[in-house]
Amino acid sequence: METTPSAVNDAVPTPPRVLVIDDEKNIRRTLDLVLRGEGYEVVEAQSAEEALQILANPHAPVDLAILDVKLPGISGLEALERLRKDEATREVPVIVISGHATVHDAVAAIKLGAADFFEKPLSRERVIVSVKNVIRTAKLSAAMAGLREELEARYQMIGQSSPLQRLFKDIDKVAPTKASVLITGQSGTGKELISRAIHRLSQRKDAPFVKVNCAAIPRELIESELFGHERGSFTGAAARKRGFFEQAHGGSLFLDEIGDMDVSAQAKVLRALQSGEVCRVGSEHAIHVDVRVMAATNKDLEREVSSGRFREDLFFRLNVFPIRSPALRERTEDIRPLADAFVAAFCKENGLRRKPIDSTVYKALEARTWPGNVRELKNVVERAAILSSDVITIADLPEDPHANPFEDEPAGQDGVDAEQDDGSGERPGEALAPFAPGGERLTLREYREQSERRYIVDTLRSLEWNISRTAVVLGVERTNLHKKIRAYGIKRGET
Repeated sequence: METTPSAVNDAVPTPPRVLVIDDEKNIRRTLDLVLRGEGYEVVEAQSAEEALQILANPHAPVDLAILDVKLPGISGLEALERLRKDEATREVPVIVISGHATVHDAVAAIKLGAADFFEKPLSRERVIVSVKNVIRTAKLSAAMAGLREELEARYQMIGQSSPLQRLFKDIDKVAPTKASVLITGQSGTGKELISRAIHRLSQRKDAPFVKVNCAAIPRELIESELFGHERGSFTGAAARKRGFFEQAHGGSLFLDEIGDMDVSAQAKVLRALQSGEVCRVGSEHAIHVDVRVMAATNKDLEREVSSGRFREDLFFRLNVFPIRSPALRERTEDIRPLADAFVAAFCKENGLRRKPIDSTVYKALEARTWPGNVRELKNVVERAAILSSDVITIADLPEDPHANPFEDEPAGQDGVDAEQDDGSGERPGEALAPFAPGGERLTLREYREQSERRYIVDTLRSLEWNISRTAVVLGVERTNLHKKIRAYGIKRGET
């Protein structure tokens, strides 16, 4: 494909934009020559007032400001203070320069958030190195902030239902403490989200959050994974390894599926929690760890304790502050915002235009039982987003494997009870006429749909309302037959 000149121009990255603020014309000219020679775009200002106007323009962002301390009117340090108080300019990196530098000026500039400080006359090499490093650091910080926001959005808890509000209150109460937390609830209800929310609201939020899936670690490796090992301590231990407890030092350790942990490993975890020390496999030296432990399970741990599959002392150690994660069927009013959020995130991740959801879809989603909870809802709406065109409609929803297609009817063989017909196999009533009740002639589509509906009902009746056998006779997939039954509003036993 031929590339147009405009496309080439669009592909060229915009050079970093540097604002030079100094009342001395020679200093501005020198910095302009040096920076343009390095590929930067340079903008000049003679005063702090002029610079503040330039920086306030959102359509021409500045990547770096070089600011003189001594300026007419507002001083450089006062201007820097204003920049840091304004949300729009708070993140703009600033290098402060001065012809009459004092230690007090340097300290004040750094306290106000200056990235660097140096004296006149300016060293060309130092200017180039400092500008390059400051801009690179600022870009990395912005990228990290973006990733952090994206991560927080991914693990955001969505909803305003009463069960969720109660959950939020529990999280707010326990997060600032050091208490161990045991999170219980069905699979797919978001137990990990709860643990991350507690970590994010705690004093350990800037320290590591380490997740461990206890069910996924083989029994023979659990001790090595949790506490680490020394080189040569067993076959395959080619190097020293820090365990999850060490990795989480100063932060939070989330033990997911704790109910599946081997009993021998439970004893060692209990010892680590009691002593605050771990010992790597193959080592005799104890290592102090400061870790806040949160655990989660979809099992009834009290029943597991009674059966001997879980240590009672570890249960009491973890169960200092119990939190229950509500099932989705307990918070159906959250289904709509959850579905919207999942579709929006899916479309963004896959470069698709955001697709609206038809109101009938929300009603259908709220009518489901959701044994797989929020995780199942996410899978369903993402699949619907893939299958849909511009708008997600009820036709795009996958078959509900837990539903009876004949609503409010008792289930019999294959989901329906047979209502015996008269043995004739014939459907009573008149033959289908090509006219609507008002006398208007049916469209071809309407006639075809009515014929299809009647044929499905006749076949169901003749096969005693057995869906699987009917699907075979009709030559369609069982899931497609379920969809047609719902779409046509067919009720069991109708004639």
